Amino acid sequence: MSKFLRILSIILIVTVGVISVLSLAAFVFLKVWKPFGGKAGRADRKNYAERAENFDGKKFHNLEDFPTLSMEKNPQPDPLTFSKNSPRPDFDFPSKMPDFMAEDGKAPFPKDLFTVTWFGHSSLLLQMHGLYILIDPVFSEMISPVSWIGSKRFSKPPVTVADLPEIDVLIQSHDHYDHLDYNVICEIDKKVKRYLVPLGVEKHLERWGVNSSKITNMAWWEELNVDGLTIACTPAQHFSGRHLTDNMATLWCSWVFRDEHRQIFESGDSGYGSHWQKIHEKYGDFDFVMMECGQYDVQWPKVHSFPEQSMEAVKILGAKVAMPIHWGAIILSRHGWDDSVERFLQAGEKENVLVITPYIGQTAKIETPALFTERWWRRTALSLLR
Repeated sequence: MSKFLRILSIILIVTVGVISVLSLAAFVFLKVWKPFGGKAGRADRKNYAERAENFDGKKFHNLEDFPTLSMEKNPQPDPLTFSKNSPRPDFDFPSKMPDFMAEDGKAPFPKDLFTVTWFGHSSLLLQMHGLYILIDPVFSEMISPVSWIGSKRFSKPPVTVADLPEIDVLIQSHDHYDHLDYNVICEIDKKVKRYLVPLGVEKHLERWGVNSSKITNMAWWEELNVDGLTIACTPAQHFSGRHLTDNMATLWCSWVFRDEHRQIFESGDSGYGSHWQKIHEKYGDFDFVMMECGQYDVQWPKVHSFPEQSMEAVKILGAKVAMPIHWGAIILSRHGWDDSVERFLQAGEKENVLVITPYIGQTAKIETPALFTERWWRRTALSLLR
């Protein structure tokens, strides 16, 4: 064997060895790193298949054709883009301290009281039917399975997990890192009475130490009565996954909250589709809708709704009052940081929908929605130019 061939053989052996070691390290990392979450077993998957028509035994599916990515390029200039700002603002968002108690300062608060407190992106605390309902709580600074890399949030909630009240129900819409926060779950579990999650997400919580007796997993169209409040798991158009090999392994959803006083809707993450009409056909008009309106792109047009589509969904759901969510904290797309909310507002004006935009941390009482229509980001951005 020539010297050249011997050197080539050594290089190949070393290369194969390095690849093998890296592959083994990646496999071990996926297995042992807790933030990746858990995995459904055979019995779990059988149960999912019996309850969910959109589960094929291995993966969940959307109601419609769902290409995650498109080869289409953003038009330049984009005729639908209002904002010329960068994805990340160059100033700190103002915030307010929440009011988690009833007007008389005593708990429990009356069942006819409804408030919503927004912590940025899609993290929400509802006070409804005498219950504290926490949705998709994300408080970590880095949106990632590790703390040293990922999408860093640009706004901060004015409170910590320790400041939150005892939570009657913690709701998760799906398992993406900008909605399901490992650190929050570990810290808040001691003050959560029960969890409601779409199918498969319960395996993440169980791996993180949550007692399975506190968790109810739900398929689309399943309902649960919690102390007289009906909570329904309803369709969305999205996908799931926390690492490279678990795409579509857990369900994603939107949520309906209904009692004798009002009917509320929270969209989760969703592209525009026929599911909005199906939800309205079953539940009728909604009093208030919290609708995702950010992180869209023509390269993933089915994954998230464009703001005009989000407002169209509000109209289909029969709501006269809406609140934009999935904006104001995390960068997952290339549009300007205020593009989503401004487009949502303009679409709302055309459709005669009242859009509330409370500050991060501000507790908004939906009985008086007009009190929460200050477009605070405009004033803040303008003050920096003076």
